[in-house]
Amino acid sequence: MNAAEWIRLIIGCLFILIGMVIFFTELFGVFHFKYVLNRMHAAAMGDTLGISACLLGLMVFSGLNFTTLKMFLIIVFLWFASPVSSHVLSRLEAATNDNLAAHCEIYEDVEILEQELATAANNDTEKKEASAL
Repeated sequence: MNAAEWIRLIIGCLFILIGMVIFFTELFGVFHFKYVLNRMHAAAMGDTLGISACLLGLMVFSGLNFTTLKMFLIIVFLWFASPVSSHVLSRLEAATNDNLAAHCEIYEDVEILEQELATAANNDTEKKEASAL
């Protein structure tokens, strides 16, 4: 094996190992978070990033051919489909969960939320100005 093949092997293995670490982190999040939306977020992010990293490693192993193009198209599809499906499922959970208030703050009035966001933005601006002095 020449140096280019060794470099390709090392880079491909690194991507696959990164993907496996992301998968194990996802498993930890899915089994240790208490609320369903937190578990779903961990699973969605882990799937998208973990599969992408593993497929990038396989693309490096495969070289530049038609199989690499197909793996790239799988990555593109996953980057579009996974967030959309996770968002739809989370909206369904938020709309049908009767105990949602036990897990997060629910704003009945949008004006209250806008006031809190404006107050937080003003506090951040004041902190930045104070630190600049």
